[in-house]
Amino acid sequence: MTYLALCALFLGLAVAAAVVLNTATSRRGGRRTPFVAVALGGAVLLILTAVFDTVMIAAGLFTYSPEHILGTRLGLAPIEDFTYPLAMLALLPALWSFLRSRRDP
Repeated sequence: MTYLALCALFLGLAVAAAVVLNTATSRRGGRRTPFVAVALGGAVLLILTAVFDTVMIAAGLFTYSPEHILGTRLGLAPIEDFTYPLAMLALLPALWSFLRSRRDP
């Protein structure tokens, strides 16, 4: 299995869960997380991922087998590494809104 296939599976599951959670939140009449807050948080998360992945790879903490990645990199981090923050960007605000809607009367 390539790293891209693993990342696509992880991202797909996170997006599916986010859709289910957002639907449940809407049915309860709950408020969704503001888009601007998610976008700003996501931008910071992606920048930090690029910086810290590059530092960790440069320090030799881990490597990627060239035959298992696409080859496109941001800094030293393969582009596939950015699917994890994208998955969290989809899932965590939906989960937050869902849990908040359960608590609100």
